[in-house]
Amino acid sequence: MRAVGEGRLASDSPAFERHIDRCLGCRACEQVCPAGVEYGQLLEAARGELFTSGETRGLSYRLLRLVLKHVWLHPGRLKVAFGMARMFRDAGLARLLLKTRIAKLFSRQVEFGLALLASSAPKPLTLANQLNQRPSIATTSTTSARRDSTMLFTGCVGAGLFSRVNYATRRVLEANGFAVESPAQQVCCGALHAHAGDLAGARTLARKNIEAFAGADQAPIITNAGGCGAMLASYGHLLTGDETLAKPAAEFSGRVRDVSQQLETLESLRTTGTTRLQEQSGQAPQASNQTAVNVTYDASCHLLYGQHAGEAPLKMMGSVPGLNFARLEGSERCCGGAGIYNLLEPNLSGRVLEEKLRNVQATGAQVLATGNPGCQMQIGAGAMLAGMDLTVCHPVELLDEAYAREGIYQRSYE
Repeated sequence: MRAVGEGRLASDSPAFERHIDRCLGCRACEQVCPAGVEYGQLLEAARGELFTSGETRGLSYRLLRLVLKHVWLHPGRLKVAFGMARMFRDAGLARLLLKTRIAKLFSRQVEFGLALLASSAPKPLTLANQLNQRPSIATTSTTSARRDSTMLFTGCVGAGLFSRVNYATRRVLEANGFAVESPAQQVCCGALHAHAGDLAGARTLARKNIEAFAGADQAPIITNAGGCGAMLASYGHLLTGDETLAKPAAEFSGRVRDVSQQLETLESLRTTGTTRLQEQSGQAPQASNQTAVNVTYDASCHLLYGQHAGEAPLKMMGSVPGLNFARLEGSERCCGGAGIYNLLEPNLSGRVLEEKLRNVQATGAQVLATGNPGCQMQIGAGAMLAGMDLTVCHPVELLDEAYAREGIYQRSYE
């Protein structure tokens, strides 16, 4: 990057392109950089240089430019695209093509792409039939006085393929006394555009979201996707040169919280979650314990390094009784999903995923929770193709399931 900036290396040189393309963009390097360099922002700027030459970079990148410009920037078209994807998934066609190995005849990328879609399908969660403790909750009734207002960011992939996570997030927040509003005019966060180098497209989406979430007395903006949350939290930087929106963008970014961070503000959930995690720290799952489910947690890179939510998701999981929790070795390392890196760089992504799956198997877990839809699909697809019996979910789904089982609320909408 410095060589390009100083004019010693051309921005369209193969060496620069190869180096930038192969970076996962996980931002883990930021945590150990003694100078505090925000590499994620530099990477996006570098990819912005490459994006301008996308017409000559191969079929995959040309298709990416086409989709980002003509589908992702248009909410109506994107809604139709996700609707078609859901119909294909829910009809079982993706699984059929995988099971009959027809997908593999096309290419590895096609096979994995179908596995990603199939892995996004809802899967029943298995928790203890009888919980020996009540799940932690801040209020005893969903009709209790509301504590604070919140605004839920649903996300494009979240709304399109993981609506169940959005519903679970809303139910859990409401049960704990928060009023939840979800602006109808919100759009994609722009993460895919920024990661691909289309910074103009990312700014277009950012402006629309800032307008959609304006007002509401600066209520927290709640996300349940690490990638979206990190992107929303970077709007201040993204629009720093916009004379009109620089200040509103910075204020917007300051309001962004993951659902686990919002629940962490509640003393009852924070205390209980911490206590249970301490009790189970270092313990391996007990296969003989038939009253609990073996569960582990993989950190979303952008939730961990972008939103700095390290312990909050673990505390949220700790507030759920009836779990045998095992810490996952390398949980802080990327799973290889990294947006659509898994489709653009399948070989490198596959090697990263293989290590992750080996570590998951070593825990003996039946359920893996992770706070980002891209990570859910990446690990779920890898487990599916490897023949692993693993349920992948969002941590808030575990709490939602426990609340429903204990009769704290009935899931009347989904």
